[in-house]
Amino acid sequence: INSSPAFALTLSKIPVVGNIVKVLTFREYNVDEGKYRADIKVPSIQGLKNKTLEDSLNEKYLAENKKLYEDFMAGMEDMKKKGGGHLGVDSGYVVKTDNDRILSIGRYVVNTVGSSSTTMKYDTIDKKNEILITLPSLFKDDRYVDIISESIKKQMIEQNKADENKIYWVAGVEDELPDELFDKIPKDQNFYINTEGKLVISFDKYKVAPGYMGIVEFVIPTEILSDDLVSNEYIK
Repeated sequence: INSSPAFALTLSKIPVVGNIVKVLTFREYNVDEGKYRADIKVPSIQGLKNKTLEDSLNEKYLAENKKLYEDFMAGMEDMKKKGGGHLGVDSGYVVKTDNDRILSIGRYVVNTVGSSSTTMKYDTIDKKNEILITLPSLFKDDRYVDIISESIKKQMIEQNKADENKIYWVAGVEDELPDELFDKIPKDQNFYINTEGKLVISFDKYKVAPGYMGIVEFVIPTEILSDDLVSNEYIK
């Protein structure tokens, strides 16, 4: 575990977000014991005047990754007792958007036990007003759930028609398991706002498609959302 400020600062010169808000690597957990490997990077947001928001996000990131490390260590010890195996975890972050208005940061986790699973969680911050943007906060009411869901289903089917290797668990592409087919996003669906100001919906590996598809994303056309948006401050 290396959390020395000097080490964190060397790692963290990039990415720099705007002139004020920065995303730094606050801490790293590293384990390399042959068949057992962990590489966990903890992000830290710095430069927000809203310290309550900054602290709550940074505490969340630290707690998430500390648990990831502790779970990995417990899993490694358990495997060793049972005769060994392969165990890996790779966790870090990516800044998706860093303009004058929006900071979207994604935290990924790749767990490997035999096969691998990948998850991605996003936080999107309004840098001007220093608030966390949630999906429901963008819209006037809950109608967005159906509008976005229908757009995603349409895109899934179109992508499959254009390329039969793009398989999605949705009616019209894969009809064999009707109970497990994608129908609707939850109200708090994982999302970010990209550099063009478009809403991007993200699904973890295995959530709506076979594992080889990895994490899948859908850009939602702004024209189908415009009547339901609270404002056009974020989504263009």
